[in-house]
Amino acid sequence: MKLEKTLKKQKSRRSFRIRNTVRKTGRYRLSVYRSNNHIYAQIIDDTAGATLVSASTKDKSLAGEIKVGGNIAAAEKVGKLLGERAAEKGIKEVAFDRGPYRYHGRVAALADAARQAGLDF
Repeated sequence: MKLEKTLKKQKSRRSFRIRNTVRKTGRYRLSVYRSNNHIYAQIIDDTAGATLVSASTKDKSLAGEIKVGGNIAAAEKVGKLLGERAAEKGIKEVAFDRGPYRYHGRVAALADAARQAGLDF
């Protein structure tokens, strides 16, 4: 139990540390949440406290394309969709908030696909 509490504390500290450094840039924040079965991404305006654009593997527009939501291919499609939706809203520059996750695997795939779709971070 003690180990679980320590790991949870470390994860939350890592999240806050990364989020605070990202907020200092003054850009919109591209936040990523990764579960075992799905991946979610949203662009947030911290000054207004509002979500501007979001995409996930649960979106109805991706329902036919994605069979499994917890793999790299699904993360790439979510990143591409998020980049396209951001371009429609006129958002070009964001700061990447990976949260407590390492920049590796699904998180990196989502970021790379969003970059290719036109986002700059």
